[in-house]
This record gives sequence, C-alpha cells and structure tokens, in this order.
Amino acid sequence: MVPAVDSSAQYESMGSMPDVGTTPFPCQKTTPATCFGPAQIRAAYDVQSLLDSGVTGTGRTIVIVDAFQSPTIQKDLAAFDALWSIPAPPAFNILAPDGLTPFNAADGNQLNWSLEISIDVEWAHAIAPGARIELVLAKNSDDTEMLKVTKYAIDHNLGDVISQSFGEAEMCASAGLLRNQHRVFSAAGERGITLFASSGDQGAARPTCDGTSLVMSASTPASDPNVTGVGGTHLVADGTTGTYQSEAAWVRSGGGFSTIYRRPGYQAGVQTNPHRGVPDVAFDADSSTGLIVAWSALVPPTKVGLGKVGGTSIGSAAWSGLVALADQSGHERLGQINASLYGAAKSKTHGGFHDVITGNNSFMGITGFSAAPGWDATTGLGSPQAKKLLSRLSGRDGEGGHGDGEGG
Repeated sequence: MVPAVDSSAQYESMGSMPDVGTTPFPCQKTTPATCFGPAQIRAAYDVQSLLDSGVTGTGRTIVIVDAFQSPTIQKDLAAFDALWSIPAPPAFNILAPDGLTPFNAADGNQLNWSLEISIDVEWAHAIAPGARIELVLAKNSDDTEMLKVTKYAIDHNLGDVISQSFGEAEMCASAGLLRNQHRVFSAAGERGITLFASSGDQGAARPTCDGTSLVMSASTPASDPNVTGVGGTHLVADGTTGTYQSEAAWVRSGGGFSTIYRRPGYQAGVQTNPHRGVPDVAFDADSSTGLIVAWSALVPPTKVGLGKVGGTSIGSAAWSGLVALADQSGHERLGQINASLYGAAKSKTHGGFHDVITGNNSFMGITGFSAAPGWDATTGLGSPQAKKLLSRLSGRDGEGGHGDGEGG
C-alpha cells in the first residue's frame, strides 16, 4: 500500500523552522490563502469553539497506523507544537509490534512514509490536542504487515479511534486479505473503536497493481463499510482568521463505488448505486491550499524542516481528532459512526456538514464523479461543521446514535 499523500506535490518546502512568533507565513497572506496552520483550520471547520469549551480530546486516545518509521517525529511534533503554541499531547507512544526497519533516507518509499507520519501525528494532535497518541508502525507497507499491526492495535484496545492514511485499488488486495480485513474491522466495531481511512489522491482512479498506470477503482480500506472514508476538498478561507468562505471538490479526491461491498444500509436513500460508495466525508486536501507540517528528514540534524502538504491523508488524521473530541464530549466511544453521519446529514439542518456542491474528481483521463447537493462520490457528505456535528454524533440533540455498516 502507498500513503494517500498528494503525489503531484507531496511536500513543498518552506525552509527551516522560523523563530516562534513569526507567523503568519507568506502563503497565508495571499488572496486567496495558499496554506493554513492549525488556527485557520480550526476556525474554518468550527473546531476552536469546542476547544475553548474544554473539549480537547482529554481522556481519549488516537491510534495512527503507518509503515517504516520517522526518526525525527518526536522533534517534529515538538517543533510543530512550539510554532503554533499547542500543548504537547499527554502521551505520545511509538509501537512497532514486529520491530522497526532501519531508516534509509535514500529509499523514496521510506521517505514518503516518514512524511506521512509527520502529517498524521501533527494534524490529529492539532485537532484534538488533549488526546493521547499511539503511533503503531508496520515493518513495511505490504498489505499483510499493515493489517497485522492494525489488528494488533484493535486486539490490544490501544485507543478509541484509528487513522489509516493509506490505500490501494480494491483489485490489488487479495480476496483472502479483504476477508481478514473485514473481520478485523468488524472486531473494532465490537470494541467501540472508530475507523477512518483516506480515499486516495488520484481522483476516481487508483494506481494499477504494478504501479505503471491508473485504473478506475475505489480504494481499500476506505471502501470497507465498517470504515469511514475521507475524501478531499479545495478550501477557501481567510489565511489569518480562518473564516470559512467556500469549498469545492479537489480534482484528485478519491471516490467511486466498491466492486466488493454492496450498498450498506446507512447509504439507502442517499445514493442509488447498488454498491458501497466512497468517500463518506471530506476535509481540505488540495496542495494549493495545503496544511503546514514540520518534517525534518531532508534537513541537517540541527534544523527542523517546514513545508506544506496536500492529500486525503490529512483528512483521515483530522477526522480521527474530531472523533476523539466527540468521545470526550459524549463520555463514551462512538464506535462505527457511518450510520450516525448519514442520519445527521438527512436532518433538516444538514447535520453539521459543509455540503460541497461544485467540482469533480475526473483525473488523468479517467472520468470521475461530480460534487452535488447531499452525498456524492467525490466529497461524500461534505466537510465538518464540528460543533454542530459533534452535538449530533454524541446524541445530545436527540438525533445522534450509533450504528454500523453491512459487509459484502
């Protein structure tokens, strides 16, 4: 599997870490802004009001599943927190159940995963600064190894919500692996663990199994009905205040319909295709409105690298942070949330989403799907209006509730 990082502009360097207090950055001052920090994203998606009320994820744990390792992640997270005046997480643990592969910066795959680790850890923490973080690392990115450590996290009940910022075309995963994966994800639901996965960064396509071209396909594990798939948008917001202005579908947002799973009950009345549609929700992912990360694999040991990134991997981590907030707010684990998400979206007030209705995910000659009112196979139900959405998910407005999907 490959990380769901925008492969056309995975990382745009902004140089070394500046002195604290020098923000905003030039890319935040452009009109429209071309990058965002935590304060702007929290404002745009109405997360800050929750943090101000004391809902920070305290008492909850986010599990992040990645591959290989990043030898600079502790330094990067500390620098990210210092830059944005975010308190350190109450705990940040790194687990490698099958051992760590020695880091080789000359290996492009390992380098990409180290970037993925920075994105996932920093942006999950930015959304839920009071939550503990468990980073669980597979020794490589093979399907079996990724599923093995995900199962480890579930079997050992490591946390309340799991982020999986990776994926591949459904056809590239063996039937046996998909069956095992579905069993593992069902076990997560039985434990009340919420699962997220990125929907991919090649529009309605995914790389072929040999990586030489693209083929129209939904992405696994996002397509499993027990997982909440996260697509991508192009966010327009004020680069200083974060005031939300508009959103459109990101042309590279993964989306489409499964060939493995039938349409789950929670999508009945929302979409008419007989198969499971993805994504379910969305988050800013366009590298032209990228999010700032600290990542030091390419700078001298005494420096901290800074850059902006795009990709649906951001959204998987950020939505995991949102669920940590909801778990704290509701005083219990939400578990599988898709039924609640779709139920909230059907409410008269649209349930706490920015409904994205413009743009499409046609990419590299493969015709995709257009954004439209309600659910669509590009941005799902939309991006979060966090305070309203969390009220619904935690059941405090009388319309929340738990629920799971139907496997194929």
